[in-house]
Amino acid sequence: MRWINQRIGRGNSLLMGIAPILILIIVYLIFAADRHAINPADKILPLPGQMVDAMRALVIEPDPLSGRYLFWADTLASLQRLGLGLAISTLSALLVGLVLGILPPVRATFGMLVTGIAVIPPIALLPILFIAFGLGETAKVALIVIGIAPFMIRDIAGHVGSLPREQIVKAQTLGASTWQLILRVALPQAMPRLLQAVRLSLGPAWVFLISAEAIAADIGLGYRIFLVRRYLAMDVILPYVAWIALLAAVTDFLLVRSSHRLFGWAHGDRH
Repeated sequence: MRWINQRIGRGNSLLMGIAPILILIIVYLIFAADRHAINPADKILPLPGQMVDAMRALVIEPDPLSGRYLFWADTLASLQRLGLGLAISTLSALLVGLVLGILPPVRATFGMLVTGIAVIPPIALLPILFIAFGLGETAKVALIVIGIAPFMIRDIAGHVGSLPREQIVKAQTLGASTWQLILRVALPQAMPRLLQAVRLSLGPAWVFLISAEAIAADIGLGYRIFLVRRYLAMDVILPYVAWIALLAAVTDFLLVRSSHRLFGWAHGDRH
């Protein structure tokens, strides 16, 4: 049987997905053990015990100065910024994308503007955002929104604009108004695409969040990573990076499950 025709069961798919991760961990442990055999004080590839010891102080011991559990405080701060940025971007993409996609005059007027904003490197706007909004939370959230909202808007607008013309004509024949076309025809078909756009934007959103926290923050996952890098504290950096990857993977999994549960018809699911 050709590989392209093979179907992988859920259990086998899970095992096959875990295998590369286990291989990477084993390779890391081999290289780390080899480096520590040569230099026990090596900081570049810390052993698991060293990472556990370093993280214990951040996870279960309160900070002497602030009294906060720094790991959980960093996580909460970053997730709040990320969640707010994603929420604003998602709402903007839904509202603006629907209007741009369904109304040709609006698309002709504002489509070029959205495209122009989308191609600007968001990191280049970071100094402007800090000048305009200060060093508080607003600038960090704004960077996420500017970084991913234009892409999401273009994606939703393109999807809505490519809906079969027959659907629009039939709805108008039955007496549908413009708002009814948006709410009854375009919106239901845009929702699965919207969740897909959020999934694709997760990676860039984390990049913009970490960048903003690294430059101007006093708490957050990105702030902590860039704070300890001056001490070559890889025993903290690596667990933090792994934690960010886990949070992103869980979020992606929840979005996939939500999309299949709410919009199974868009994925060809049979119930």
